Amino acid sequence: MSSNESEHRDMAALIFDSPVVTNASNGSGDRGAHPLASMGTGDTSADNLVDPASRVTIKSTLDATYNAAETTHAAVLFADMRGYMGLAERLPPARVVSLLQDFFAILARITIEFGGQVFHMAGDGMMAGFAVRDPGRSGARAALAAGRAMLQSFAPVAICWRNEFEVVTGIGIGLHLGEVALGSLGPPGEHAITMIGDTANVAARLCNRARAGEVLFSCAVAAALVADGGGPGNGPKPFLQLPQFELRGRGKLLDIWCVPAPERLGH
Repeated sequence: MSSNESEHRDMAALIFDSPVVTNASNGSGDRGAHPLASMGTGDTSADNLVDPASRVTIKSTLDATYNAAETTHAAVLFADMRGYMGLAERLPPARVVSLLQDFFAILARITIEFGGQVFHMAGDGMMAGFAVRDPGRSGARAALAAGRAMLQSFAPVAICWRNEFEVVTGIGIGLHLGEVALGSLGPPGEHAITMIGDTANVAARLCNRARAGEVLFSCAVAAALVADGGGPGNGPKPFLQLPQFELRGRGKLLDIWCVPAPERLGH
């Protein structure tokens, strides 16, 4: 055996015989879990790799974040681009970045125009809140108006992209109204305020279900619109009530309404 082969074998033995790996057992009560998922729980050798001072700092940061969380009511809007996968497949990444900047600029501008606040932008989606910390307003009317304005403002952009890139794009939007927690989350030094809770989750699910060119909103939003005198049955183009929607992960069906896309109106 050569000296190099001997060195490699010794190194392999050192790695696989390390107590960080061999003693990272989940125990008999965690069958089926990844064998390294609980690394360090059965042997303090792995835990000792973490500087105690750092552990204290992380715990303090998490405790401060939890204590700083604020509960309030808001209308939550999620907007997501349809056709993004095809756009990213067809175009160079740098070109996709510039198009996303245009896309998010439209969404952010309209959100601010209607008194909302942008909380999160990632990938091809955005989360915004309306009437946050404003108990005198539900935010439903402003959120719905902003959603409709987003559809209208993006429509000519989508036509340009289709003509230039031969890709069909659009926006799907979901709205829900209720209690949210405002919390500061993120890695140390880069925290950002975001909305957390069931209300945000439902809005996101409705956004996922929405077709390109339509806004789906919950019965809570519909009730707030009725209370404000602008309910789903008012106006020259009444909103459509759709069949109850089963949200993945939730036990109850949800009554939903739609600012219809042209395809809905034809049915």
